[in-house]
Amino acid sequence: MSSHSFNRLLTLSTPILLGLLLLAIVLLVTYFGGNSIGRTTIEMLIRVVLVVGLWMFIGNSGVVSFGHAAFMVIGAYASAWLTIKPQMKALLLPGLPDWLANAEWSPLYAALAAGLFGSIIALVVGAALLRLTGIAASIATFAFLAIVYTVYSSWESVTGATSSVVGLPRYVTIWVALAWAVTTIFIASIYANSASGLALRATREDEVSASASGIDVYRHRLISFVLSGFFTAVGGALMGHMVGVLNPDSFYLNVTFLTLAMLVVGGTSSLTGAVYGVLVISALVQFFVRLESGITIGPHTLILPGGTQEIMVGVAMILSLALRPRGLSSGAELRIPAWCLSSFIDENSEVYDPFKQEKLYEKSSDNRGASMQPRLSNSGT
Repeated sequence: MSSHSFNRLLTLSTPILLGLLLLAIVLLVTYFGGNSIGRTTIEMLIRVVLVVGLWMFIGNSGVVSFGHAAFMVIGAYASAWLTIKPQMKALLLPGLPDWLANAEWSPLYAALAAGLFGSIIALVVGAALLRLTGIAASIATFAFLAIVYTVYSSWESVTGATSSVVGLPRYVTIWVALAWAVTTIFIASIYANSASGLALRATREDEVSASASGIDVYRHRLISFVLSGFFTAVGGALMGHMVGVLNPDSFYLNVTFLTLAMLVVGGTSSLTGAVYGVLVISALVQFFVRLESGITIGPHTLILPGGTQEIMVGVAMILSLALRPRGLSSGAELRIPAWCLSSFIDENSEVYDPFKQEKLYEKSSDNRGASMQPRLSNSGT
């Protein structure tokens, strides 16, 4: 096996191992957990779709987006329009066009259509916003979120405005959520290691040098934004069908803060970090939700005041930024150790991480085996 093929195999091991991790969690919950834990796990898996979808843009481009919750609400309502029974839509959403009012699609096709709608909106919006850079681009994404929220919370005949839309089929089981989470992880990994993904990550490290090297920053950011919009919209659709009720307030500032916190805590520069962040913050939130409801310890009952979970998520973000600026993953991916595959690599071969300039493995014919090499920095030290 050549060093190139070996490197691709190591890269492929990341989504496989992350998928197996999620599968192990699902199996444990299925056989040993109750209904409450099962519902929490479904929500966690949907958050994996949302955060990994967000990572596709932020993690590869380095541009922070505050507006991805807009794609969640776009996807959630698009799926609702396509799956709610026509009689219910006539009552709750009388302003829908006839073809949409009479539509009753299967949940899978509706989720795909919601993702496609989200990606089209991302293409249109990104074509304008992604010409900006730095903090200007981030603020522009927040303005986009504010616009979408205002439209969906005011257009009463089409979205129900601030009234809740009910009647969504609740088809999202733990296995459906797992399938979408694993699919999102694999697509994110494939994109990150594609020519476009690697070019975009080069702009993240040094935009000026990347542009000087001929990389079209705008085009690669737009591709990432559209792909991210698709999966974030699908995540919004899944969230809506898990709950069965839609309201624009469910996809505004709270979910924006939570998804960004998960990404920051886990680490924005790696796919593994995005998944780790979801797992850790979801567990933290669930723990403090239980404490807010009250737990009995012997003769005493411990009850924390409402809002403690939001405070602790904020504390987790601060501690992460202060103590581990690169997140729990430290920018590294979960991979099969290189030495486990040493028998498959050709003699006199060296394997490098294609982006970090890190020699992962070296095998030569003049020694008895292979040795791990230290990381090589940009300065050559």
